[in-house]
Amino acid sequence: MKKTIQIMFTVVTLLFSTVLIAQSTLTGTVLEAGINMPLPGANVVEKGTANGVVTNFDGKFTITTSASSGDIVISYVGYNSKTISFSGNADLGKIELTSSQVGLDEVQIIASVAVDRKTPVAVSTVKAAEIELKLGTQEFPEILKSTPGVYATKAGGGYGDGRINLRGFSSENVAVMINGIPVNDMENGRVFWSNWAGLGDVTSTMQVQRGLGASKVAVPSIGGTINIITKTTDVEAGGNIFTAIANDGYEKFGLTYSTGIMENGLAVTVNAAKTTGNGYVDGTEFSGVNYFLNVSKEINDAHKLSYSVFGAKQRHGQRQNSQLIETYRNSERGRKFNADWGYKNGQITHQEDNFYNKPQMSLNHYWTINDKTSLSTVAYASFGSGGGGGTAGEYKYAFDSSGYGEYRNGLYGPIDFDKIVDENIANGANGSTSILRASRNDHNWYGVLSTLSTDLADDLVLLTGIDFRDYTGKHFQEVTDLLGGQYFLDDSDENNPNRALQVGEKRSYNNDGKVGWLGAFGQLEYDVNENFNTFISLALSNTSYQRIDYFNYLDSDPIQTTDKYNFLGYQAKGGANYRLDDKNNVFVNLGYFEKAPGFDAVFLNFNNENINADAPNQKITSFEIGYGFRSDKLSGNLNLYSTAWNDRTETARFQQPDGTNAVANILGVDAMHNGIELDFVFRATDKLSITGMASIGDWRWNSNVENVDILDEDQNVVETVNLFIKDLHVGDAAQTTGALGFNYKLTPETRLVLDYNYYADIYAQFDPSDRGTQGAPDAWKMPDYGLFDAIISHSFNVGPFDTTLTARMNNVFDTEYISDARDGSGSLSSTALVYFGYGRTFSIGAKLNF
Repeated sequence: MKKTIQIMFTVVTLLFSTVLIAQSTLTGTVLEAGINMPLPGANVVEKGTANGVVTNFDGKFTITTSASSGDIVISYVGYNSKTISFSGNADLGKIELTSSQVGLDEVQIIASVAVDRKTPVAVSTVKAAEIELKLGTQEFPEILKSTPGVYATKAGGGYGDGRINLRGFSSENVAVMINGIPVNDMENGRVFWSNWAGLGDVTSTMQVQRGLGASKVAVPSIGGTINIITKTTDVEAGGNIFTAIANDGYEKFGLTYSTGIMENGLAVTVNAAKTTGNGYVDGTEFSGVNYFLNVSKEINDAHKLSYSVFGAKQRHGQRQNSQLIETYRNSERGRKFNADWGYKNGQITHQEDNFYNKPQMSLNHYWTINDKTSLSTVAYASFGSGGGGGTAGEYKYAFDSSGYGEYRNGLYGPIDFDKIVDENIANGANGSTSILRASRNDHNWYGVLSTLSTDLADDLVLLTGIDFRDYTGKHFQEVTDLLGGQYFLDDSDENNPNRALQVGEKRSYNNDGKVGWLGAFGQLEYDVNENFNTFISLALSNTSYQRIDYFNYLDSDPIQTTDKYNFLGYQAKGGANYRLDDKNNVFVNLGYFEKAPGFDAVFLNFNNENINADAPNQKITSFEIGYGFRSDKLSGNLNLYSTAWNDRTETARFQQPDGTNAVANILGVDAMHNGIELDFVFRATDKLSITGMASIGDWRWNSNVENVDILDEDQNVVETVNLFIKDLHVGDAAQTTGALGFNYKLTPETRLVLDYNYYADIYAQFDPSDRGTQGAPDAWKMPDYGLFDAIISHSFNVGPFDTTLTARMNNVFDTEYISDARDGSGSLSSTALVYFGYGRTFSIGAKLNF
């Protein structure tokens, strides 16, 4: 018996030893080729088995194989898989995965993509898979709502009317770049997301760099930079068909197809989609077609060409005019109430709407000069056509405190355009007294951006380049509907006074704004060692402004075209990142730049006579320190920032008591934005990951301003006021935000996502005409609110095709909240004009890959 036990023990020991000998332990780090960015969550699988692991937050992995030799396959969505042979224990070192899209690496150089734990900036990156999972029917900026420092809303609720604030700065002062190309309006810096309605379908990566960011180009990155990288074209042939339905008649369908790299070296990707719906808010019907085309050609190992065009042609009704809280309460439509639409001859007609098409074209050339030097150049153009609707003549669209309007159907009812039509018809030869018009903002924009990258040494990289832009904005009003009348009288054109206008003719104003830009930049990146990275960046730019006014001045008057006025701007910034060890890093960055004053700060009151030729540059100083932690299960970041903005150009848009809109150019105001931000990702198990963030800001105006002109929609000065706003809170965004999210794999093919977002310390925008005395009250503090979102996604095969079904519900508990507000007299809730946010909404989408 004893001998038998000894034999059994020996056999078990030998078998166990054989298994141990047959195993190998492999380690390595998976990086994105070209920029050495870690790829967390990449799959590392022993070929021919189910044995696998995923990389941690630094792209690192350790896998124990079941065999002593063989192959491992490393894969990541959007990248080409790599197979590596092994024999015995080994450290495979750095493993670079190339993008499955042609030219994407080169685009990222132009776009200044930040690298985690290397580039010393506060950064959050959202990949295509997360955008596809979470976007649904939300506005594109809302995909960033769980990012520290971000406040994104739907504003009035119209299709594409969403907005985003970053660290308390509106889109005019947040640089938005698509493939490295600046898209902020050249005159006022604004970004209209309806122009880019299809971005969610074609975005490869979206990165938010908070603060001065890593951009080499001199852009208005006061609050931060939103870097959007679109897809180029896929290496392999294939595509997908997708569709979605949602609340309030929302329907979307589209397709994507890529040829892959063909024998002649060409590769083509096309994407198109159509979206229609009635809108959650009354009177916000919409229809849009978005399109994308990329053609790439690998000429040889040294040269690549890539041509892209994308855009979205859309029209949608708007809720332009915010209302008193009491108005929403009294209306049977509640938070869906919208006063800016009605019926004409039985058809829905919009008092306020938006229509635009802005195709953007770019031709990229990538030249690998040698092993150390490359040149990336993009020439681009965009041609914008469209504008926003409104009224002209006698204003007949208001309602009194009881909810009754002479030209409305019932209490708080839609506009009775038929009654206005009847009156205009009865007016006969005297023409229309009230009409619909559109404020057009067409433009032609051309630019060239070229970046040279060269390795001066193994640890020293120089990036330098030029940035040229030429922009002409064409601004005019045109008659869109005479509402039954024979004509509409207009006396605003000095060259053709007393005109009887027909539909399509210009009225009120007609001028061009011409903006020129020439910049140069340089950046040195010095890697002292693998743990210590630094950079210093310098940029110089000249902005020129010129105005041509075709209505206010005779064609023979030399003042019709102004001189060009030049403003020299520059920026200097630098930073350093130090990895204390494999888990901890710290960084610091500091920057100062001077930004040219806005176009309207130079040409005051929309004329060619009140010219502020010596308008001061806007001056921005920013300082930030940060700490990062990375382990196998936990990734976290903590940032503290301070941004001082002096001689700020601020444009305030608001409603006057009679319901019409007005604008105020506020020049020379100072502001201070301080804050602290925290975000983390925790991989609790292989199936569950938890995300979270908290952001606390203290944003205040730092000076008073005198002699602010308030202008109406026809660009006439209606009032001049002083603003006593020192120490008041900066409004229009939540100064405190928080988020918590759970992502759980119910099965390998099914995923459940729960997100909660919280917003507090939200101060309304202030009415400039209501801050004219010392001791003016702070802006109205809006109620705090929190929202839950839920998503469930399931993947399966339909024959040979991979298919995904995704169901989303936003605002699960139907929370009622105010998302945007402008305070009224005395900073009281009863006098504030507000937009209510959406209630519970849903969408169901399907995508079939082939």
